[in-house]
Amino acid sequence: MARLILLGCMAYLTIGLGELVLGAILEPMVHAYGVQYSDGGQLVMNQFLGGLFGTLCAPWLIRRMGRKALLLSAFGVMTAMEIAYTALPPWGAMLTIAPVTGFSFGVIETLVGSLVISGAGANANVAMTRVETFFGVGALIVPFAGAALIEAGQWRLSFGVVGVLAVLSFALWLRFWPKQLLGGRSLEPAGEADASAASGDESSNARAGRSVVGGPGFILAICALFFAAYVGVEMSFTHYLPSLLVKSNGLSDATATLALAAFWGAMTIGRLFAGRLADRIGGAVYLVASCLASIVCFLLMSVTSGAPAMFVLAFLAGLSMSGIFAIALVFANQAVPGITERTTSVLIACGLLGGGLVPKITGWCLDEYGTTATKWLFAGTAVLMLAIIGVAVYLYRRARRSVVLLEGA
Repeated sequence: MARLILLGCMAYLTIGLGELVLGAILEPMVHAYGVQYSDGGQLVMNQFLGGLFGTLCAPWLIRRMGRKALLLSAFGVMTAMEIAYTALPPWGAMLTIAPVTGFSFGVIETLVGSLVISGAGANANVAMTRVETFFGVGALIVPFAGAALIEAGQWRLSFGVVGVLAVLSFALWLRFWPKQLLGGRSLEPAGEADASAASGDESSNARAGRSVVGGPGFILAICALFFAAYVGVEMSFTHYLPSLLVKSNGLSDATATLALAAFWGAMTIGRLFAGRLADRIGGAVYLVASCLASIVCFLLMSVTSGAPAMFVLAFLAGLSMSGIFAIALVFANQAVPGITERTTSVLIACGLLGGGLVPKITGWCLDEYGTTATKWLFAGTAVLMLAIIGVAVYLYRRARRSVVLLEGA
């Protein structure tokens, strides 16, 4: 179990760097290519749409190739694409490379996430937040590395750093593949897990999901909307925060990029405690409280213009949002049990869809309406997150109460 978590941490460190590096160097890249922010948003969207496709294909590819061959292949593709990025080909080629890169991200995140959740069992909240912490560590490294490379005039080497980590991840998973754990019952293929769940004693979670109008698929659909909104606002904020500071506060590209360090530093700190806190107060309560705190942070940003205040609020937003992804992933798998790989695939795919579409909208908003409107867009998306998770929690708890009443009758 410890080996799987450590390997998962390395994988999430790598994709954390890979997914966020575009945001860290977006400002100089836009100027170097002579394109607009909306074009930069298109590049981000292409990468995330590729991730969406990779995530949706992951369960099918697992059945065709097996977990080990698929994961190692994904790291290999990621390495090749990061090298291609480093060469700075024409903009059209960059837009073509992006979805292939995203495809590898989607496969890696889905496969590793489902393995960790399945293997951790009752400790899933803690295990996933530990793994997610290293996604935050990777994202935290990006601003410092990006700022240093921007100052040196070598910002494109940021892609090379990601490529090196992808090679290292490949080597570690190849050498230390956890054979005994992955051969165990807890990580059997999705189809076998479905059959096992259907043939045995039905869990109260499964009955709770079916007692809701539309069944477990209905709760899953609501959770999918939540993931689209959450990843959309997180990716938009991290990709455009430096540009907001450059345009509204006159900071240099390198200095503005360091604001991401405040955000991801808080993300990393928060994830160290998020799992245990969610176990103590309940995952549903944790998610609602986190969404409320995020709304407050984004509303304050909308009425604040000073650079120091923006740095502080970026840090507080990172704390507020730190555990949302991991805890929501575990919550959804508890609400729709027995199909971990499929559920994880759908949720991450919808997150990637939001992570591709919302930054595109954000780039357009920044071009057309400026920084203030963009900040209000963040706040509005956070309000939407709260509304969606509120509905999911209400329906699931109502279903649970119905099951208790049926069992007592």
